[in-house]
Amino acid sequence: MLAKVRRLIHEALPGAQEEVKWRKPSNPGACPSGRMAASSARARFYKDKAKLTFARGAVLPDPAGLFNASLDAGTHRAIDLRQSNAINEAAFRTPIRAAADENHRA
Repeated sequence: MLAKVRRLIHEALPGAQEEVKWRKPSNPGACPSGRMAASSARARFYKDKAKLTFARGAVLPDPAGLFNASLDAGTHRAIDLRQSNAINEAAFRTPIRAAADENHRA
């Protein structure tokens, strides 16, 4: 799931840079959380899902209804992706690009 999400983000935003945070003693070579700086989206990876949180997701278009978490939050929205979920790749790129555009306006 991590590889697929990273690939889709990089396809939507060629040249996007990743920021790695929160290295843990139990896993010093890899990071369970990171952020794609150009999009204001933070990806967190858990045992059962990947969570992509958009800092200003409440103002982003979501024509495919991908946001399925943090729907009652004031400004952010999230997409929870489980290994068993199929990802609509074309629709997934829409909020990534919109978040990058919103980030550049802010």
